[in-house]
Amino acid sequence: MTRKKILLVDDSNTVLLMHRMMLSGGGYELLIARNGVEAVELALRERPDLIFMDVVMPQMDGLQACKRIRASPEMHATPIIMVTTRGEPHNVQAGYESGCTEYITKPFDKGDLLQKLRQHLGE
Repeated sequence: MTRKKILLVDDSNTVLLMHRMMLSGGGYELLIARNGVEAVELALRERPDLIFMDVVMPQMDGLQACKRIRASPEMHATPIIMVTTRGEPHNVQAGYESGCTEYITKPFDKGDLLQKLRQHLGE
């Protein structure tokens, strides 16, 4: 059985470290991008099974990156979970309009995040 690939997208090393620690025991292959441009390139090249993406990042934000990834037919159904500090209703709406599957605000509950991950990966 091949390991599931998860793309982690955040410009914060602290957040990336938290995600890596949280997912380390799951046997996943973790890919890292530090901005939206890297996220789009990695997503289209590596075709991850799921993407965790921050919204506020340099070069290209998560909403723009989500739209670009969704524009690719191969990536149209890939779960994209936005993880962000921006919890205002208009930001949540913008997240879903960009094509994300889930929108979670920081600080998040680890159990919640893992449950959504398993649900979207069909585990």
